[in-house]
Amino acid sequence: MIGVHAFLVAWWRDPLTEITAAVLGLSLLLWVGLPARRRRIRNTVIVFLLCLLAEMVGVGLETAAYPRAARVLQETLILLEGFIVIRLAGMTLFRLVLERLGMVSPRIVEDLVVILGYILWVLARLSAGGVNLTGLLATSAVFTAVIGFAMQDTLGNILAGLALQFDSSLRLGDWIKVDDQSGQVTQIKWRYTSIRTRNGETVIIPNSHLMKGKYVLITDPELGGVRWRRWVWFSVDYSVPAADVARLAEASVAEADLANVAKAPPPNCVVMDFGPGFVRYALRYWLTDALQDDPTDSVVRRHVLAALQRHGLRVALPDQVVHLVQEGDKHRRRVLERERQRRLKALENVPLFAPLTPEERAQVADGLVYAPFAAGDAMTRQGAVAHWLYIVISGTAEGWYQPERGGPILIETVEAGQVFGELGLMTGVPRANTVLAKTDVEAYRLDKSTFETILHERPELAEALTPRLLARQQQLDALRAAAHVEEPAPQRHSSDMLERVKAFFSLQGAADDQPADPTQPPGNSSSR
Repeated sequence: MIGVHAFLVAWWRDPLTEITAAVLGLSLLLWVGLPARRRRIRNTVIVFLLCLLAEMVGVGLETAAYPRAARVLQETLILLEGFIVIRLAGMTLFRLVLERLGMVSPRIVEDLVVILGYILWVLARLSAGGVNLTGLLATSAVFTAVIGFAMQDTLGNILAGLALQFDSSLRLGDWIKVDDQSGQVTQIKWRYTSIRTRNGETVIIPNSHLMKGKYVLITDPELGGVRWRRWVWFSVDYSVPAADVARLAEASVAEADLANVAKAPPPNCVVMDFGPGFVRYALRYWLTDALQDDPTDSVVRRHVLAALQRHGLRVALPDQVVHLVQEGDKHRRRVLERERQRRLKALENVPLFAPLTPEERAQVADGLVYAPFAAGDAMTRQGAVAHWLYIVISGTAEGWYQPERGGPILIETVEAGQVFGELGLMTGVPRANTVLAKTDVEAYRLDKSTFETILHERPELAEALTPRLLARQQQLDALRAAAHVEEPAPQRHSSDMLERVKAFFSLQGAADDQPADPTQPPGNSSSR
């Protein structure tokens, strides 16, 4: 048996002192500098303490006349303790020192340096144990060549992963498209790169495939994020001027506030092809969130379709399409009558048309134009001159007033069954506020030309309609006042309103001093 002092001397020997000092010093630095890694640091220190206890077992084996077993155990523990020091040193260099200096390196570089440190430490211990490294390296070269030939695909993936990391051509968070797969890069490993698709699937792509083949990088660093140009296709009949279709499609998206659609560069519509009976168009816009590609395409299509329908245009069908359903006159009359009843019912909710006879109301119904809007569309713009009104039959819209100073103010909500634009229809004054479709809206539009015929046949209607127009004007004044718009409310008189109506429709009895341009009447008039 040996004494305690002799046991401690046999236990604590070179290079244990240097290794212990390095472990404790590096662990303390990491503990203070990387609070998020404290659990891993604590586990590493615990493993090192277990190695120290195992060193005592080695001393015991040596004392019990098992020197060979003791030597093997001690060399193994020293090798493991060296690995611990190298790992801590790698964390300190790459995750503490370099990151504090603003030099963030790829994780694979840290792994390579640490592995190289492991190899050098093993060679150093072998050399210290009297192993001839020259012969070992010569023998291992042949072995390495055999292994390299057998693992050439794996090594190719690893080298490709290194290249991807070093040249920064691919980074975590980038959106890429490889063959028929597209998604966001979530991991770049030694052997593979994984992307997460919009369907929640994780696709594993060998790194060598990325280096040998072609992939599309959707992310554009110069634009500061994802800017992906999307194409929405549609067709319109040859009879419609192409310039009008392009302008209409562009305005339907550019003027609406659509999520994930970039304002700049603006959307543009181009003619792409000529088909059998139609012109093929493509509306191109820039998507800001690649995850929302299909939903945003759907919203853009809805806005384009609604804009076409508002202007009486239909998406064209190829000429060779044959409709096999034969509709007789009786069926067509039934469909037209059902639509007419729907329009008459919509007119019943309009107080402005209460003085009309049933025949006149039917005449108005025949002149209504179906006008759908998608959510976000501007139905009218403040200051615009538009000689028509809208009857909302489904959906919700909002009236916003823009004062000279400050932001826009919400003054009213327009629900199904309500009307707006009476003053524009009857007096021609500019719109007093902007009306935006809060949801998808179905409406009927009544133009001045339809109502003008009725007024010329029965001019006395102008006087019957005036109180309702004046009431609407006073209602708009009250709404702006309730919204704290600091503008003086002008005095409204029934006689002035009547004269403006007569002048706008060129009815007999209009005041001689009425201005020639009814869209700019005196008295600070306004419409909605």
